[in-house]
Amino acid sequence: MSADKTDESDDKANATKAEEHQSPEGTTTPATWTSPDGVAVAYTADASWMSLRDDDDEPLADIFSVSCTADAPDRTRPVTFVFNGGPGASSAYLHIGALGPRRVAFSDQGMPLAPPTTLVDNDESWLAFTDLVFVDPVGTGWSRIVDRSKDAGDDKKGDAPDPKAFFGVNKDLDSLTEFMTRWLSAHDRWSSPVFVAGESYGGFRAAKLARLANERGIGLNGTILISPALEFALLDPSDYDVLPWIDLVPTMAAAAHHHGRGTALPASASADEVRAEAERFATGELATFLIRGASMPVEERDAVIGRTAALLGLPASLIAQHECRISMVRFARELLRDEGRVLGLYDATATGRDPFPDRDGMAWPDPTLSGIERVFAAGINARLRSELGVSTDREYHLLSMQVNKDWKIDFDQHALESQVGATDDLRYGMALNPDMKVFLTHGLYDMVTPYFSSDRIRNLLRLDDRTAGSLTVEHFHGGHMFYAWEESRVAFRRSIGSFYEGALGG
Repeated sequence: MSADKTDESDDKANATKAEEHQSPEGTTTPATWTSPDGVAVAYTADASWMSLRDDDDEPLADIFSVSCTADAPDRTRPVTFVFNGGPGASSAYLHIGALGPRRVAFSDQGMPLAPPTTLVDNDESWLAFTDLVFVDPVGTGWSRIVDRSKDAGDDKKGDAPDPKAFFGVNKDLDSLTEFMTRWLSAHDRWSSPVFVAGESYGGFRAAKLARLANERGIGLNGTILISPALEFALLDPSDYDVLPWIDLVPTMAAAAHHHGRGTALPASASADEVRAEAERFATGELATFLIRGASMPVEERDAVIGRTAALLGLPASLIAQHECRISMVRFARELLRDEGRVLGLYDATATGRDPFPDRDGMAWPDPTLSGIERVFAAGINARLRSELGVSTDREYHLLSMQVNKDWKIDFDQHALESQVGATDDLRYGMALNPDMKVFLTHGLYDMVTPYFSSDRIRNLLRLDDRTAGSLTVEHFHGGHMFYAWEESRVAFRRSIGSFYEGALGG
């Protein structure tokens, strides 16, 4: 058979495969976003699925995304790929919470309003200076594994893709990188400046992509890490650890001060002063206490316990019982126990009623994450179905706990090699691409990914002067999703606008 006939045969076979699997039909919607100062950006919202395929052109998964691209033909306009975390979270939180042209309405301090959920124009949308591509990783939103077993014969059912194949650190990154490269090709945007922005585990993804994207041919101009979880070891503390307990103290001290329970500093002290003292104490006397344990003289131990109690607004007896290792769940329940109130883990300024004060464990709905699920679930469905006109019977998975449960470390690792993180990839990426800028940010009252963890890591990066100048670190009032606070969203938008200008050489 000639080469031409072979190529023709392959093309026909691939076309047949493409016909066998059709991704759901998306929509294209023209719209205009107008800034508070009257600058109008005409854009197109493309809500659609992209099919990821294996080397044999067999469909593996359909990734759903919403691309908001300005109608101006200038291909030098930046494009930013956006994803949230979990693992298992869709991109809805950043899409309709902070970055997109439309957002859900909250109170000024980020608390849910009475239902029904309302969508409003987002004055702080990043559409002002970049195109936005909101990506739902496989298993989240409307992105799904392709189930080929339904149409396969018995002899081929074993060839169907593993329904959990994408739920791993490396496979997830590979799928996102493939999506990015194919999106840039499909939209003729390889000449555009490229940024990635990720929140929480999405920040872990973005830090990893600082290296991986460059190695796959995508030169990043900027990487934005929002409330990132950079090192897994810091998320699972034990009685024998030191660092995770240190990292939590400044956030808890700030929360105790906010609720009028901290006594280490005068009530007139500012939040900045409280955090500064808590940071000093946590990395000094408290760190020594946590390292030395029972070998520390009783007088010194008592002094540290007393100071910890004063900073955290908790009884010294409780601090002593737990050897100064106070978990976020314990702090959330104990600080306002006398009022029958609990704190939000994701924003410790938020409070809710404890429905089971006599039960052990976390038996209450978190007033932050649990309270906003209905807001974002209703908001993203209204945005996609009503405003963008997408018609599908699929359920939108805002936050899939099944994906989270099935997540795995999908690379070779010895049982004794337990370190999994993204900081090394970020450092490597910054050395590989010295022109890439990095923006690192947290909410000051977030106990799940505390700001001081990233601050401490930042100080251990061993950056030279030039590279250090490429890293911007700025935190805002609020919690994990600090942008729900009106004041913080406005300040964040102002800072990130300056960051883009600097990353583009402005």
